[in-house]
Amino acid sequence: MTRLGQRRYPGAGGYTVEQARELAALSRSLSRQIGLLIDRQGRVEQILVGDANAITIPELSRARSGAGRLRGVRLMHTHLKPDGLSHEDLMDMLFLRLDSIGVLTVNDWGDPVSFQSAHLLPGHEDETAPCRVSPLTPWDQVRTDFAAEAAALEEELGRMLSGTRETGDAPRGVLVSVSTLPRAVQERHAAELAELARTAGVVVTGTLIQRVAQVHPRHLLGSGKLAELEVMALRGHASLIIFDGELTPAQLHSLSQVTERKVLDRTQLILDIFAQRAASRAGKLQVEMAQLNYILPRLIGKNRAMDRLMGGIGGRGPGETKLETDRRRIRDRLTRVKRELDDVRRQRATNRARRGKGELPLAALVGYTNAGKSTLLNALTKARTPTENKLFATLDPATRRLRVPYEREFVLADTVGFIRNLPKELVEAFQATLEELEAAHVLIHVIDASHPEMEQQRAAVDGILADMGLYAASRLCVLNKWDLLDADSRQALGERHPEAVPVSAATGEGLAALSLRLAACLENGSVS
Repeated sequence: MTRLGQRRYPGAGGYTVEQARELAALSRSLSRQIGLLIDRQGRVEQILVGDANAITIPELSRARSGAGRLRGVRLMHTHLKPDGLSHEDLMDMLFLRLDSIGVLTVNDWGDPVSFQSAHLLPGHEDETAPCRVSPLTPWDQVRTDFAAEAAALEEELGRMLSGTRETGDAPRGVLVSVSTLPRAVQERHAAELAELARTAGVVVTGTLIQRVAQVHPRHLLGSGKLAELEVMALRGHASLIIFDGELTPAQLHSLSQVTERKVLDRTQLILDIFAQRAASRAGKLQVEMAQLNYILPRLIGKNRAMDRLMGGIGGRGPGETKLETDRRRIRDRLTRVKRELDDVRRQRATNRARRGKGELPLAALVGYTNAGKSTLLNALTKARTPTENKLFATLDPATRRLRVPYEREFVLADTVGFIRNLPKELVEAFQATLEELEAAHVLIHVIDASHPEMEQQRAAVDGILADMGLYAASRLCVLNKWDLLDADSRQALGERHPEAVPVSAATGEGLAALSLRLAACLENGSVS
C-alpha cells in the first residue's frame, strides 16, 4: 500500500502494466476496493480503501474551486465485480468536479480485466448528458491521455466563461423550483424569483423546474435532478443555487453537504435585497432583526476544536460550546435591536398623534412590490421619492401632504411593498413601518393592471392585510399602469372591477378622477 502512493502514474494510458497488476492483486487480497487520487503530474495525493462494494471519498481541498476549473485530480479505483462505473461513481465525479474517474475491474484470481473511464461534458444547456462515459476496454489497451483530456476540458470551460465576462463581478446563480403545484404556476413563481435575483444583483444563468408528487424531505430533488442541477451550474459558472420557497435548517444543511456552491432560499434573497435597500436607521434595524431571526435556528456548529471555550473559575465542567456562544450573542443582539425598534415605534406613534391633533386624515398606499406606489405618490404630491423598476425599491415609509377637491387635505403615506409568501421574519421586523397602515383612514390598494398575474397579486395583498387584521379597513382600489393596456384589456378589466379607479402614474392619466374619489372617501368616511 505504501508503494502505491510512492509511484508516479502516467497521464497517457493512466497506469503501467505493472501498476495495474499490483493494484488489482492488492485489492483482491484485501477483498476491498482501492482508490487513488492522482494529480496531473501523476503523483498520488490520497490512497482510499473502501469495502467490497463501495469507496468513500473524503472532503477534498478547495484550492481549485474557481469557476471554469476542475479539481485537478482524477480518481482511479478498483471494482471486484465485472461491472463498470456505477451511478454513484458518476455522481462523485460530478459533484466533486474531478478531472475524470476510472474503474479497473478485477477477477477472482486478482488479475485486471477491463477499464472504463468518464469525464464531465462541458457544453450548452440543451445537452442533457452531463458526462461522457467510455465503453469497457481491455485493461491493457487503454490509450486515453488523461492529463491532456483534463487540460482540454478546462480550456473549453474557460472559453465558455470568457463569453460571460460582460457581467463583470456580479454573482451568477441557478434558480430551482420544486413543488407539487402545476408547472404553469411554477413557471410564474420562477419568473418572479428571477426578478428578485436581478434586483439583488445576481445574474441568472439557468432555471430548473420540477413538479413532484411529493417533495424530497432532505434534498428536495432526487439524485438525477441534483446531477442535472450541478451540470447546469457548472456550465453557467454559477456560484449560487437559489431555491424558490423557504428551506428548513435540515434541508439547507443537507444541500450544502452535496454541493460546494452557496445555497440560498427565497427568504434569504429577499432579506439580502432589504439589506441593500435599507437607508434609514429604522430600516437597517428592521432588516437586521429579520436576518437575526432567520439565522438563529440555522446555526450549525462546524468546528469541534472551538468547543468548550468557557473554562476557568466559575466556568469549569462541560463549559459552553462555540455554537451556544454564537446563539447567545445573537439573542443578546436581538434584544438590543428590539429595544431600539420600540423607540422608533414610539416616535412614529407620537408623529401620528401630532397629525391627529391637526385633524389631518391619513391615507396609506399598499400593494404588491413594483406596482408603482412610489411613482403614484410622486405624481399626486409632486414629491421626489426614489423610484426604480425593481422589486422593493421602497423600504422606509414616506409621508406627504396632498390637497384634493372640496378644499380637503390629508396625509398620503407610501409603505413597503408586499409579495406572495412574505417571510414571517419581515412581517415581525417591519411592524414599526406597517403600523402606518393600522392608523390609516383609508388604504389605497395600488394594483399593476398590466401584470399577467394581476389577480394573484391582488389576492396575495388581500391575504397579508387579512393576516394583519386590516381586511375590514376602508379600501380604494387603483388600477395603475393603465397606459400599458390595449383597448380590449381596458374594457375587460373595467367590467371585472367597476369599483376600481384606472390611472397611469407615469403619464398622469386618471389622476384627476382619483383625487375626486379620494375627496369623496374623506367626506363620506367610506370608499363605496
